Amino acid sequence: MTQSHVGSAILRTVDDLHGPAGRLEALLNAGTPNPPYAALVCHPHPLGGGTLHNKVVYHAMKAFQSFGLPVLRFNFRGTELSEGEHDYGEGEQDDVRAALDWLDREFGRPILFAGFSFGAYVGLRACCGHPLVAGLAALGIPAHAGGRDYDYSFLRNCVQPKLFVSGDRDRFGPLAAVEAVVALAREPKELVWTPAADHFFAAMPPEETTAIPVKPAGSKLEDVRQAIRAWALRYFPLLARQ
Repeated sequence: MTQSHVGSAILRTVDDLHGPAGRLEALLNAGTPNPPYAALVCHPHPLGGGTLHNKVVYHAMKAFQSFGLPVLRFNFRGTELSEGEHDYGEGEQDDVRAALDWLDREFGRPILFAGFSFGAYVGLRACCGHPLVAGLAALGIPAHAGGRDYDYSFLRNCVQPKLFVSGDRDRFGPLAAVEAVVALAREPKELVWTPAADHFFAAMPPEETTAIPVKPAGSKLEDVRQAIRAWALRYFPLLARQ
């Protein structure tokens, strides 16, 4: 494992994370000594360019790291330097489980999970009910994308605290579809809408037509980070002591 300093944090290259398809490229943002939790963040669809360096993934990592937690990000099988081939969300669940096992061996702490888009769907399926996982944050969950409808019926039996954060202008997860997913999910659960944001939490111009074109105001990623922090503090009070 090699490491470098990024600001006050230590970024480590993980060399010993292996899933059923082979070695998985991964980075660990180190936390403070004796953290109460560890964290795992999963990236969006690799066939759409998703990697562990995605901006939403990075901001989710920063939300957990702000509590002093070690945060693992990895590339799914067949993505960049990760071995294996893309398996359309099936084998990728085993990649998530391999990452959970790695975090457990390394830190022996309960794990908080966050995933964006494809990473949210795959991670929810792998982490719901998993004994190592204390809480789940799903960012930009897809309802219909790439010609595929996503089934979330498994959430009826998911007892961990759950956070859903989506942009209210997300074309892959429209309001009614996301609300239907959250409605069938078991308590405890929270849904946070990021106003005027698309699937990638980029700011969108007003829907009203105007004589003068209005440019988007920028990114809504800080809103996502704050939503994760607020949820984590509500359900995991040990974080307030960090």
